[in-house]
Amino acid sequence: MPRTPLLRGPTPIDEMSRLRAELGGGPRLLVKRDDTIPFAFGGNKVRKLEFVGAEAMAAGADTLVTVGGVQSNHARATAALAAIMGWDCLLIINGRKPDRLAANALLDALLGAEIEYIESREERAPAAGAALERLRGEGRVPFLVPLGASTPLGALGFVRGIGEMLEQIPAPDVIVHASSSGGTQAGLVAGCALHGLATRVIGVSADDSASDITTCVRSIVAGVGELLQTDTAAAETGVAVDEAFVGDGYGVATDGSREAQHLMARCEAIFVDHTYTAKAVSALIAYIRAGRFKNDETILFWHTGGQVGLFV
Repeated sequence: MPRTPLLRGPTPIDEMSRLRAELGGGPRLLVKRDDTIPFAFGGNKVRKLEFVGAEAMAAGADTLVTVGGVQSNHARATAALAAIMGWDCLLIINGRKPDRLAANALLDALLGAEIEYIESREERAPAAGAALERLRGEGRVPFLVPLGASTPLGALGFVRGIGEMLEQIPAPDVIVHASSSGGTQAGLVAGCALHGLATRVIGVSADDSASDITTCVRSIVAGVGELLQTDTAAAETGVAVDEAFVGDGYGVATDGSREAQHLMARCEAIFVDHTYTAKAVSALIAYIRAGRFKNDETILFWHTGGQVGLFV
């Protein structure tokens, strides 16, 4: 599939031996460092935008339109893609305009994105539709990048990521990661299935219910199967999402995410954010303490980025 090359090579896989020791032993712990992707502060959205960016180019786009929250990592990565391609970018952001630009909101502005603020998530779709119609009326060629670039095409970034992982290490027994709009998890699940791996993929919800995310992931996995002309039915039934670590809501820290953030920094000098990755690490820590994994297993935490959110 065509892609816009944004990665400069495979992201590292590091041993987390100090965290393992801090937790009293247990399974081998590894981390896949998508937080170290050089492009635009990295993160999981970059893998997906490689494929979606190529789709936009093929469509002759001159403007990218996408949606997200005030501190959306996806919005920042999309604005960065538009900048290097010489395109305009319109971000439809639900939430109040900050009094002081910081973190992702600051980067959006530096990247030259136009920001349209709306009140709620429910307004995203109609606002995006109106924006596309307006831009077309102005003679522009807008291209809508769905939330999180979580489409079957975008998920190919993580199908490819599984192949990249297998060039670095033997297949782990379990992959744990933060899950929200479903594209990352769908790509990991489909990638494992296409490579014939027995690896279990556990998505830790950052916001929505397990049932909603599972439905979304299954739909995207099915779409990946259609794109690659392969049967993904078995993979669709094996989707695992854990909603127990959301706490009081999206982006709201929990006691577990605070502990996870401190342990990752002090043991491994790795930074995780309260919206996504710290909650996923808190789940990983809870699983290990509960003896959910065997001592001879290898558990890979796929770090999906988001560290810019530490600077809000």
